[in-house]
Amino acid sequence: MAQEQTDYAGQFLGDMNSKVRDIEEKQKIARDRILLIGQNLIETKEDLNKKMLELKKDVETMKQTLGRLSSFIETISSEVSKFAKKEDLEILTKQAKMFQPMDFVRKEDLKKLKI
Repeated sequence: MAQEQTDYAGQFLGDMNSKVRDIEEKQKIARDRILLIGQNLIETKEDLNKKMLELKKDVETMKQTLGRLSSFIETISSEVSKFAKKEDLEILTKQAKMFQPMDFVRKEDLKKLKI
């Protein structure tokens, strides 16, 4: 009977020992996974920070470009009012056609021609 108790105790201790090893192995795997997840999280955060920084730079560049473009448009719009209208140009063209300076002769030129 003492032998049975020893075998039973040994078997019980062996079972407990294997269960403890299984639990330790599962704990080690879980710890490794947690470390890997933590590393991935840190890498992902760093990548996102880099991308955010690039986006901020792009947005700032776009703001500057938009500001310059807005200033340019304001300058052009203020200059447009100074341009001649099409109707005014047509009137000036008609007046220039009516006034043909080559048709006019000076008195001196006429006297030279009569001679």
